[in-house]
Amino acid sequence: MTDSPTLAISRLTLTEFRNYGGLRLETAARLVALTGANGAGKTNVLEAISLLGPGRGLRGASFEDLARQGGPGGWAVAAAVETPSGPVSLGTAWNGQSDTGDGGGRLVVIDGEAQKGPGALGDYLRLLWLTPAQDRLFAGPASDRRRFLDRMVAAFDPEHGARVLAFEKVMRERNLLLEDHRADAAWLTSLEARMAEAAVAISAARHVGLEALRTHIGEGRGVSSFPWAEVAIEGEIESLVTQRPAVQVEDEYRKILRDSRGLDRAAGRTLRGPHRSDLDVVHGTKRMPAGQCSTGEQKALLIGLMLAQARAVKGAAGVSPILLLDEVAAHLDRARRGSLLEALAALGSQSWMTGTDAQLFEGMGHHGAIFHVEDGRVCQAMDE
Repeated sequence: MTDSPTLAISRLTLTEFRNYGGLRLETAARLVALTGANGAGKTNVLEAISLLGPGRGLRGASFEDLARQGGPGGWAVAAAVETPSGPVSLGTAWNGQSDTGDGGGRLVVIDGEAQKGPGALGDYLRLLWLTPAQDRLFAGPASDRRRFLDRMVAAFDPEHGARVLAFEKVMRERNLLLEDHRADAAWLTSLEARMAEAAVAISAARHVGLEALRTHIGEGRGVSSFPWAEVAIEGEIESLVTQRPAVQVEDEYRKILRDSRGLDRAAGRTLRGPHRSDLDVVHGTKRMPAGQCSTGEQKALLIGLMLAQARAVKGAAGVSPILLLDEVAAHLDRARRGSLLEALAALGSQSWMTGTDAQLFEGMGHHGAIFHVEDGRVCQAMDE
């Protein structure tokens, strides 16, 4: 176990963000716990950190909703981050004027230099998170599991999220064009070619990420307190990618899109493609679909997957991601809470957790720091 995190936020600054007019939080701890009553602003801190990566953060909220009520209308998040290559300063802000809906429309600054978009943040900060909204992930709609899968893949491959967004943007253009029965066929063909190229890249990246995850799930079997899972992708394009060369799959998907124009026009959406894929998860020991497991078992499976994913990212990238774990300990017994804290400390990077009671995080020892959150104020509850 390393003496200090290989990836950690040492200073976090929020300005006019959610319920924080201004916050400056400094810590050198590997395990950071934020405690306090519901509504105090604990999750808001995790959400702010999640915006230091590409995308729209752990809640997927509009930028307008992130601005403090009664404030000037914009917001800013900045952090000093310790990395294996040395310290780096990351910042992102919104001026209250534009929101592209895909994580763009905000200013991103790295070491004082403005960037073209939030994608550059993925080169410096790898993030994974669990929230209470994901507790029923396995029993919910396929779209939730697909987004969960793509976030996991993006922790390996920072460009993955950009590919998904590019595919979805072109798909929306095609859907709009199909509404016009006199649409330019050549333009439709061009859009479908771009969709096919992105679809194959997305599907291939999903397979690579899932294979790495399977490897680290296998390594954790028998030693983890959390159940292991069998994982697979259910998707037409993903299936083709495993059977044929990429160029042939692109040709096949282009043909699928061309032949489906009538059906897609009638449905008002694109009916086939990687945007329809699903993540299939089975409780390994019980041989039971995750969606049929109890709520507690589903939570434990999620944590087990997250730990395996963090180990996989560490193996592939040489550094484990920062973990954001909202109310992660609420439904765990004392033994499992202890096992979770041990596993998080062993990863080497930083984990940020929230909970209503500081006793949930007993046992963090010298690796941890507990902060109390109340009415948009944060103070350290114990020495690091």
